[in-house]
Amino acid sequence: MEIQIRLFAALKDRIGREVISVQIPDGASVADLLRAVVEAYPSLQSYLPSMIVAVNHEFAFPEDILQPEDEVALFPPVSGGEEDLERPEIVAITAEPINLGDLVRSVITPQTGAVVLFTGVVRGEEEDRWVKFLEYEAYRPMAEAKMRQVLIEIRERWPLVHGLALVQRIGRIEVGEITVAVAASSAHRQDGIFEAARYGIHRLKEIVPIWKKEIGSHGEVWIEGDYHPSPTDILGSSYVQRR
Repeated sequence: MEIQIRLFAALKDRIGREVISVQIPDGASVADLLRAVVEAYPSLQSYLPSMIVAVNHEFAFPEDILQPEDEVALFPPVSGGEEDLERPEIVAITAEPINLGDLVRSVITPQTGAVVLFTGVVRGEEEDRWVKFLEYEAYRPMAEAKMRQVLIEIRERWPLVHGLALVQRIGRIEVGEITVAVAASSAHRQDGIFEAARYGIHRLKEIVPIWKKEIGSHGEVWIEGDYHPSPTDILGSSYVQRR
């Protein structure tokens, strides 16, 4: 079923629209709705911990079941719970195409003067084969936690970075489509944003449990890396200082 959702305050400003819509299965809960919203609109990820849901003009909770005719609204807390506008952070795993314009806007702060954006795309040709499309799979709860760890590591190394975003697509992705995006903003280009974006994609490939399957002239093959995590890759270790 399709659910229309009204947005208010900072959520409306972030998306640039007052009403959005998402598709969810019949009998889906508010928790299912929020997951669908973040998948479709990754720039709302940073609001998720404090986001309030109202259904038919009353507060709603994760276990509540939605009906097709429900009027749904999302908004931030009326007081308190304010987003850190100086250091926004976006982490998202989504089956939807990545909107690069929205992603760049999500990391811009009033002090931002430079943004670096890295994107990965599906190659159609390798040295000995052609690729029809890729399928990405993630161990989602752990992947999201490790993506947040990458942001923590970046901030340890480049404290002048303002906004940060890591977004990874899953599911079927066609040749030429974007698979992953890393964005970093700062006041000036020399504040470490180039290095932060490079580090972000490098660490994502090392410690975030996401896999891809190539489908093409060679059949179907899972592409595996060769990095094996060690205790120094656990959040809270001294990895950042020693690297």
